[in-house]
Amino acid sequence: MKSLSITVVASIVFCGAAQARPDTRAMTCSETQALIQSRHAIVLTTGPDTYDRYVRQYGNECDSPEVPMPASVPARDGPCSVYRCDEPAFDFPN
Repeated sequence: MKSLSITVVASIVFCGAAQARPDTRAMTCSETQALIQSRHAIVLTTGPDTYDRYVRQYGNECDSPEVPMPASVPARDGPCSVYRCDEPAFDFPN
């Protein structure tokens, strides 16, 4: 019975590790952008306690009224321009 519980614990640990979010800080900007393009939308870790969902610039990955808006994430080689879903802000001059 003891070996069965070890197997179950090992399976849980393995499954959790397999679903870890990619960390932008460990990738170059071009690697981060290519990953987003290939997946169309993906949740990425951006800091010790931060993460968000990033999307391609052109596509239908955002729910209305949100659209892909420019964002920046930390990458191994510096700040990286990406897109995430957000409501557009309309600033009309007075």
